[in-house]
Amino acid sequence: MSHYNNASELDKLTLGKTTQYISQYQPSLLQGVPRSLNREALNLTPEDLPFHGEDIWYGYELSWLNKKGKPVVAVAEFRFPCTSPNIVESKSFKLYLNSFNQSKFADINAVQTVLCQDLSKTSGAQAQVKLFKVDNCAPLEINHLSAQCIDELDIAINEYTLNRQHLSVETDEKMVDELLVSHLLKSNCLITNQPDWASIYIKYSGNKINHKSLLKYLISFRQHNEFHEQCVERIFCDIQHFCQPEKLTVYARYTRRGGLDINPFRSTEVGTAPLARTLRQ
Repeated sequence: MSHYNNASELDKLTLGKTTQYISQYQPSLLQGVPRSLNREALNLTPEDLPFHGEDIWYGYELSWLNKKGKPVVAVAEFRFPCTSPNIVESKSFKLYLNSFNQSKFADINAVQTVLCQDLSKTSGAQAQVKLFKVDNCAPLEINHLSAQCIDELDIAINEYTLNRQHLSVETDEKMVDELLVSHLLKSNCLITNQPDWASIYIKYSGNKINHKSLLKYLISFRQHNEFHEQCVERIFCDIQHFCQPEKLTVYARYTRRGGLDINPFRSTEVGTAPLARTLRQ
């Protein structure tokens, strides 16, 4: 398990503890986790982050009642800037969204306003929230990213603990622009040890990264314990340190759990994550 200087922050979380589902709106269910818990280990400070980016969540199990008691369902998109002081802890997020189930709201705009206010308060920065009626969802393309998959490379590996020393570049290669993807990324929840599965997209310009070394590095996360956002920032920082690309983007598409998927996006370039999802999502 990853080491954190302030473990007491994690002890306060409902994650890993038995909890009851509440179906009446209750914003106090939300819990934030300071990003600094992970970033201190990476020597990152809020004033000098090496990346831009955001965390994009999709909620597929959001429902509430209209003023006449009729249920409404929607799909939600949540965006949090990577500069926010806190990440939203995922179990508390699920419990919070379930608290809408038997709560009455005037219309979809009222729900969106409440979500934005509560999530901005918890994350410590302005959150963006969009709600879509199920019959009018904004389309998310599947596998539209034309990335080269490195999963079929013939490698031998017998260690599954994080090893950043695997990373290397091809010494005799010219500068390249590549978009790579691996669907083999697996890590474990920091608190519960439950598996987290993701497809990870890596776009860079610079000396050619050794693909086999990159695949071994990504596989070495298999028994590593960290939250989704923390894993992506670690991958970004490790590639930047060992491979020194001129430009770098790391974008993970995690499979959903409890009706939520988390998709951290970190880049040296200013911009937003593309609207895409994998078949597993």
